[in-house]
Amino acid sequence: MVDTTPTVASTGYAEAAIRVLKGLEPVKQRPGMYTRTDHPLHIVQEVIDNAADEALAGHGRRIVVTLHSDGSISVEDDGRGIPHGVHPEEGAPVLELVFTRLHAGGKFDKGHGGAYNFAGGLHGVGVSVTNALSRRLEVASHRDGHVATMAFAGGDVVQPLQRRPLAAGERRQGTTVRVWPDARYFDSAEIPRAELAHLLRSKAVLLPGVSVTLIDETSGQRQTWQYKGGLADYLAQRLPCEPLLPIFTGEGWAEAGHDAFAEGEGAQWAVAFTEEGPLVRESYVNLIPTTAGGTHESGLREGLFQAVRGFIELHALLPKGVKVLPEDVFARASFVLSAKVLDPQFQGQTKERLNSRDAVRLVASYVRPALELWLHQHVEHGKRLAELVIRSAQSRQRASVKLEKRKGSGVAVLPGKLTDCESRDTTRNELFLVEGDSAGGSAKMGRDKTFQAVLPLRGKVLNTWEVERERLYANQEVHDIAVAIGIDPHGPDDAVDLSGLRYGKVCILSDADVDGAHIQVLLLTLFFRHFPRLIERGHLYVARPPLYRVDVPARGKRPPAKLYALDEGELQAILDKCAQDGVARERCTISRFKGLGEMSAEQLWETTLNPDTRRLLPVTLRDRAATEARLHQLMGKGEAAARRELLERYGDAVEVDI
Repeated sequence: MVDTTPTVASTGYAEAAIRVLKGLEPVKQRPGMYTRTDHPLHIVQEVIDNAADEALAGHGRRIVVTLHSDGSISVEDDGRGIPHGVHPEEGAPVLELVFTRLHAGGKFDKGHGGAYNFAGGLHGVGVSVTNALSRRLEVASHRDGHVATMAFAGGDVVQPLQRRPLAAGERRQGTTVRVWPDARYFDSAEIPRAELAHLLRSKAVLLPGVSVTLIDETSGQRQTWQYKGGLADYLAQRLPCEPLLPIFTGEGWAEAGHDAFAEGEGAQWAVAFTEEGPLVRESYVNLIPTTAGGTHESGLREGLFQAVRGFIELHALLPKGVKVLPEDVFARASFVLSAKVLDPQFQGQTKERLNSRDAVRLVASYVRPALELWLHQHVEHGKRLAELVIRSAQSRQRASVKLEKRKGSGVAVLPGKLTDCESRDTTRNELFLVEGDSAGGSAKMGRDKTFQAVLPLRGKVLNTWEVERERLYANQEVHDIAVAIGIDPHGPDDAVDLSGLRYGKVCILSDADVDGAHIQVLLLTLFFRHFPRLIERGHLYVARPPLYRVDVPARGKRPPAKLYALDEGELQAILDKCAQDGVARERCTISRFKGLGEMSAEQLWETTLNPDTRRLLPVTLRDRAATEARLHQLMGKGEAAARRELLERYGDAVEVDI
């Protein structure tokens, strides 16, 4: 008999096949994990953010961005310049480390004399990602009477550090970075000029007195922005119509010794209410534009809501049977919000959404009393605002009643396991598909029963990739999900009536482990294959529960705190911050959640269910054909060989928490 068992040599999978990605290789392998890949603006923005951080720290008054005729972009500032010397621990020039190491920078040591108290984050991968995804990058740093230069290609040093004394008439300090983006990594090599101009203008707004200039060598155009009027002037210029009442502006910053927040943390804002027309909504954290919003916007909404609701109740303006909700206050609000957070936690390296839970309380604690005082000083304006809010609430309630009447007949009997919500407002209602009865029990107790429903699922959901649509309802779990949602299974090209949809958000909630990820994939397969319209219309989400809880003892005037971390990276950031505050690691108690069932109802609400503080990721579809091919590879019955090849190729690059 011939032995056909494959040997190690025949499969090509031995010790040498395990590849360790070093330096900037991870960025080149998977650029989408570190930056936006539709165009190079974000890698240029990383350089602009560094220049803005210098101005924010009070060391620069000028930023110049030049679009060169050869396709490169340069960013020049008059800040302190990057240090020229050799790092005492790494033994390499600091200038080289900043551009070639994923976790090197001056923003980690915040407070206590650090170079930057408030900056864009602790990722430390910004300009190194810019370097990795550029054909060439040149940097010049002016400081201490000398200028140091270096050049890189594809992230590697091609011109070592050169340092010379400053010439007569040469500028004394500042940094210039010139970038040639590598078109291989981007869908389009062109930087959108309108987005770039908007970004630079917003920097000027948030840095009063700092001039920001954009030069286009090809067209010869030159634009300079410099604002002294701050957020109110900027918002007034952008509003499409006159506001209903004067723009409400304010700011609040924590002083030294504050019980809950670090010195300098806080926010400034400008809010305008209009009766019609498009809304203007912009938010920033440490000058970083957060286009996807986040917890600081939730704090603004909460502060506005509490103040307006209090004014309405004080003056007995609310008609009988009308209930005002936060969205009624926020519905016609345009705003520009700029928050300063000591250690901001963002969703992803692109920093488009702030996830720091304390930011809700931080912003709300300053907005609410400021607006309460303003409303009581301007009662007539307050009453006009109250009328606008009450009309919005009445309109919402009427729409909800009409929707309920339209759905009133012929509705299937809801599954017994479903714990439904009280509201019938589809735009607000949420359904959580929860892994396990134990977690389902915690979710039922911790949810807001007004608009949140819970459907617990037992075990692994059926792999429905190759299940015929007519046989879906034979599986009890799939049947319950379909009936609870109110939509029949369909294909991507079918005409579908979504008027029966019972929830505006359908949220997958599973454990933060391998089994939980498997359940996520099974449910995503179900929705992609048999409910694609829910994904296309933006109704499907994935909830992200934390993996760790950190109990921090009292720190001076600060009371004990419970902090939550999504992964190892956030856990380390929390411990680093505690160490900076004088709390040793051994004094912090770290608990690891083995599953949702271990979390109490209060913990589940605070971390995963509360709209203001949770991590809820929308499921979007970019390329249907590519997604279908990958899911077929993962879920198809005859694709075992393809799955094995996938594991052999990429398995070493994945950190698995088993």
